[in-house]
Amino acid sequence: MSDTIEATVETAWRTRGFGGTVPRGGRPGVVVVDLQRGFTEPGGAFSCPADDAVAATRELVDAARRAGAPVWWTVIAYEPAEPLPLWAAKIPALDTLRAGTPPCDLDPRLGAQPVDPVLPKRGASALFGTDLAGRIRAAGVGTVVLCGASTSGCVRATAVDLVQSEIPAVVVREACADRDPAQAEAAFTDLAAKYCDVVDLRTAVSLIGRRPAAG
Repeated sequence: MSDTIEATVETAWRTRGFGGTVPRGGRPGVVVVDLQRGFTEPGGAFSCPADDAVAATRELVDAARRAGAPVWWTVIAYEPAEPLPLWAAKIPALDTLRAGTPPCDLDPRLGAQPVDPVLPKRGASALFGTDLAGRIRAAGVGTVVLCGASTSGCVRATAVDLVQSEIPAVVVREACADRDPAQAEAAFTDLAAKYCDVVDLRTAVSLIGRRPAAG
């Protein structure tokens, strides 16, 4: 989508009462969705052009480390003998994402640490069937900085579930990857209109480094 067309679409949304700004309060936290080797390395069914997103995500994670902000990682991973969910009727390739196999490992360039929580999930949203929402609340996080793969799939689904869980979120454009650029742009436009803020990497790094006001 060209900048002109995108601006026109966003203007049309705003004239109809869409596209407000979510509150950004309290402690920030980073949620990284499915930047596992099956998505970030070439040759697999789920491969995305992800090098730029991995590099940008590493910047977010490093900023979070400096600020003492929590980082949560998710991967799609099914136990070897576990029956696949209904989702696999649409995506039979999910059978390649079995726990303990390389496609389920986080991309090593991301700098994940052994103490970091890595949450396996069975569905698109990082909140579906996991305790992530509870972890976010328990950590006192007021704004989730969201990134990962794919933009139009699991990132979008997570953003929708976050707003439905009353958890404000921003999605970081440069830190998201998708197999289809057109679907990614459509997802960014839809997310910005209805569910969260879509921000650039510089804004996200600044948000992570900002200390909440004393209460």
